[in-house]
Amino acid sequence: MAEKFKNLVEVLERSAQNFGDRLLFGTKSDGGWSWNDYKSFKADVDRFRAALKSLGVGPGDKVAVIADNRVEWAVGCYATYGLRAAYVPMYQAQKPDEWQFILNDCEAKVVLAANQAVYEKLKRIQPDLPQLEHIVNFEGPSDAADSYVALLAKGEGSPVPAEQPQGEEIAGFIYTSGTTGNPKGVILSHSNICSNLNAIHEIFTFECEDRSLSFLPWAHSMGQTCELHGLISMGCSIGINDEIPNLVGNLAEVQPTILYAVPRIFNRIFDGVNKQMTEKPGFIQSLFRSGIQNATRRSNGESLGFGSGIGLSLADKLIFSKIRQKFGGRLKYAISGSAALDKTVAEFVDALGIMVYEGYGLTETSPIATANYPGNRKIGSVGKAIPGVTIKIDAEGAENDDQGEIVIYGPNVMQGYHNRDEENAAVLREDGGFRSGDMGRLDDEGYLYITGRIKEQYKLENGKYVVPAPLEEKLKLSPLVANVMIYGDNKPHNVALVVPDPDALKVWAAENGVEPEAASQSPALKATLQGELEKYSKDFKGFERPRDFIIVTEDFSTENDMLTPTLKLKRRNVMQRYGAQLNALY
Repeated sequence: MAEKFKNLVEVLERSAQNFGDRLLFGTKSDGGWSWNDYKSFKADVDRFRAALKSLGVGPGDKVAVIADNRVEWAVGCYATYGLRAAYVPMYQAQKPDEWQFILNDCEAKVVLAANQAVYEKLKRIQPDLPQLEHIVNFEGPSDAADSYVALLAKGEGSPVPAEQPQGEEIAGFIYTSGTTGNPKGVILSHSNICSNLNAIHEIFTFECEDRSLSFLPWAHSMGQTCELHGLISMGCSIGINDEIPNLVGNLAEVQPTILYAVPRIFNRIFDGVNKQMTEKPGFIQSLFRSGIQNATRRSNGESLGFGSGIGLSLADKLIFSKIRQKFGGRLKYAISGSAALDKTVAEFVDALGIMVYEGYGLTETSPIATANYPGNRKIGSVGKAIPGVTIKIDAEGAENDDQGEIVIYGPNVMQGYHNRDEENAAVLREDGGFRSGDMGRLDDEGYLYITGRIKEQYKLENGKYVVPAPLEEKLKLSPLVANVMIYGDNKPHNVALVVPDPDALKVWAAENGVEPEAASQSPALKATLQGELEKYSKDFKGFERPRDFIIVTEDFSTENDMLTPTLKLKRRNVMQRYGAQLNALY
């Protein structure tokens, strides 16, 4: 490995020097893809750094951005680093009052806006933000002084050399979209993020020919550290997805070798492929099922007999290869993070010939703490501690001695939450460890397994502890179930809220002679869903499984405030809306 990175300015400078003519970012417009290269990207960073300097940005200042992934987002990021200022990303989908809270909390001097609509919303709240001096419009007209294009032109005429931040200087704040209360600003230094990059270089052998299709938001630590900074540090290229509905088509066009995704995406692959298979002839269905089983056996180290081997080869040629082709045909790394991936789904995707590497971490750990990687992989685990990181299990107060709270030690641990002394005292131990709030266990080889979230754990009346998320994820594997929430805190047993999959519900209604609008009230649907819940919860203990449930047709979303921008369930909000119906089941 080359000399380790000390700051993020160095990351871009080294890659621009080593990979100047190689493609970097691809964007889709008018049905085609256009690409820039490392050299032209760095030139834009240099120009925009000078422009930010002219706006008064200097060491310690905060530059915020409200935009989905785009080239200008990355330009603003590296330009900010080169002034020894901190970059503070937000989600375009967040509400303006959340933007206002974050801009006020971090005392942003400049904010970069995705488009005219975001720009105008920011203009309306600017009078309440005394520290905010400038709003830059990425899509503003060239004759507007505060447009991105105008500022690039201005920066061209007054170049400013990049400064090299010290490792302990702040690279940025990433605000975690908490399931309750206001978001917390996680302070990450250049050393924090670079420790993750240096570890990635040790355990993954990406080449400059590798490419990703970017759809995980760079406002999230996984998208920012692992994909944006990680791939730039290795000279790779990144196609930027435009709309989620276009994802599969764009995968076929961009032909990525690396897919960074969250479990929700892999669950959709699982659901989608299984649904398609139900429409195929019986021979193909049988070949598909046996192929998945044999591929999983082989992955687990079993030797296949002659017949099984031939069957797997045939399944791969007739079925699996065609599925891979839909994702571009070149995928060699499928990297899952942000939440635990169900083992059944991981084995399924792996069996298709798309090798899955699951990792674990939090925004507070920059984010990677553990990872599966080539030569060190166990499906169902989230891998081993990455180089430089130590994982310990604090079993105090846990129901079982072999599991407890995951405590993380290493140079990846955040500097703290901004303006949150009480929360810092609760999670940052005196010995340097970070209390993750997640429950897990380590096996004899050092592989970590996530067993739940401490704050989500509750106790039934009989004293039994329940961690709802693993069961919820398993139930969502049913083709009929889009979403589910388990409830039972201090109750005699668990109940559930079930959101049927709308497409599957239409098919079910047609097959059962029920009007789609009335399906949710149908006793027949409830009986069918009951069967699905029993089928998919069969591996869980009896007290964990829901005895009754309500059916709700409106899915959880960020729009109805049931999900955070990172798609985590806001249980409190769900209970505020549906708690009376759930309690009526007892």
